[in-house]
Amino acid sequence: MEPRLASSVLVTALLRRAEAEGGFGTVLARGDATAGAIAMVLVERGENPRFLERVLQPDGRYAWQETKLSMESDEELQALIDRRRRFDPDLWILELDIVSAERFAAEMNSIG
Repeated sequence: MEPRLASSVLVTALLRRAEAEGGFGTVLARGDATAGAIAMVLVERGENPRFLERVLQPDGRYAWQETKLSMESDEELQALIDRRRRFDPDLWILELDIVSAERFAAEMNSIG
């Protein structure tokens, strides 16, 4: 079994990476600092939200997967976040507003 980064360290790295690329990041919900699951809301200039979750794969590694749910309003996005937090109160939720959110999402699997 490979050692893994504490959730709080990965959250900090994601926020810094977004800021280094000229974006902005914030923590919408703070989870367990050591082993909390992490999800991200990626937006580009505040539009077109994408919800990604870090999911454990069968081979023991993590990958980011996009939730393909309709999020056409802020209320629908908030309902999704509320459902996820009710299911897992240790879940971290980040919002990253970054140029080329699609490219950023694709690159997330390279950093786990």
